[in-house]
Amino acid sequence: MSSNLLWYTARAGGIVAWTLLSASVVWGLLMSTKVTRKRARPNWMLDLHRGLGALALIFTGVHVAAVMLDSYVPFDWVSTFVPFATSWHPVAVAWGIVGLYLMLAVELTSLARKHLSKRVWRRVHFASFALFLTSAIHALTAGTDAGTLALEAWIFGCVALVGGLTVLRIVQANRPAPPPRQRIRARVVDRTPEPEPALSR
Repeated sequence: MSSNLLWYTARAGGIVAWTLLSASVVWGLLMSTKVTRKRARPNWMLDLHRGLGALALIFTGVHVAAVMLDSYVPFDWVSTFVPFATSWHPVAVAWGIVGLYLMLAVELTSLARKHLSKRVWRRVHFASFALFLTSAIHALTAGTDAGTLALEAWIFGCVALVGGLTVLRIVQANRPAPPPRQRIRARVVDRTPEPEPALSR
């Protein structure tokens, strides 16, 4: 396999992985806000959220494998999985490595959700926001596509969308819950006619 093909595969795999990750985060925020709470959520909505995350992990694997196989920039196991171990854009690559570990943590705990407490799962799942940001920084600073107008517009657009939905979610979470509806008992009006006063003889 030629070096150019591997490099294109690495670039495409990374961009597709980040797009799928963004879609998963956006879909998760839509499900957690009142945008979809007003209606009963069918099972396919949660399945789509999980499927997007799984596909993002798969394409991240394609991205990492292509980078390691490409001979243009040598990446061994250490420089691929240890932050700052490479001499090629060490800070930019470190963002990607941290994002990879966060993605693994989120996906693995999601698969083992039945065996974890809800509190633990929620805390780990909140790492999706850190994963989204670290992967965005990695995409903006590493690779030959970094700095292109199309990629920057796409990434900043997704960041703005996720940021807006996150603010909406925080506002809704901090809004006091409305008081429970009190049942108003209807007053029963006695329509029985009053007896007429007795006539005096």
